[in-house]
Amino acid sequence: MAEGRRERADAVRNRRAILRATEELLAGHRPEQISMEQVAAAAGVGKGTVFHRFGNRMGLMLALMQERALDLEEAVRNGPPPIGPGAPPRERLLAFLDAVVAVVGRNKSLLAALGHAVTTTPQPPGQAPRDAHPVYLAWHTHLSGLITEQRPDLDAELLTHILLGALHSDPILRLLEQGDGQRLADALRVLATSLLDGPAGRPGRVG
Repeated sequence: MAEGRRERADAVRNRRAILRATEELLAGHRPEQISMEQVAAAAGVGKGTVFHRFGNRMGLMLALMQERALDLEEAVRNGPPPIGPGAPPRERLLAFLDAVVAVVGRNKSLLAALGHAVTTTPQPPGQAPRDAHPVYLAWHTHLSGLITEQRPDLDAELLTHILLGALHSDPILRLLEQGDGQRLADALRVLATSLLDGPAGRPGRVG
């Protein structure tokens, strides 16, 4: 029994070391420049441990983003307003966008890492690439729900894909690498408020 507990403790410690090493490497390198071998060496574990735990680079990047997004998800569900329940949808949406920028700003290039990993990994037929990972899906579900609450006449599903999709672009990645997350947050607020406060009926769902 003691041996089993020790093995579990070792597994937890290795996971933390691997994720921490990945985050440190992402601070100075693009995701496509990082190999699983580099991560293993930086974490002080064997290459086989990294592959066994995360499968491939996409799995590793996804695990890191999920780890860093947990606090944000908890704040959305149970935190104080405006990001948590109790505030009007408009205020919650703007607060959530600010929080997303803060998450990716603290973990420079992480969101782009997910975008790169997803677009370079084959997906099952009929499955939308970004829908394949839970972080994007959770963020999309939350934002589109808030848009629908505020503006039920809009195509919230598509507009949310547009808002989040912009975060995967190279210009945005360079902005985050330069530490200019506030500029990104301000721009997202402009886009979001123009949607939420625009004239009713446009742009609506086609068909």
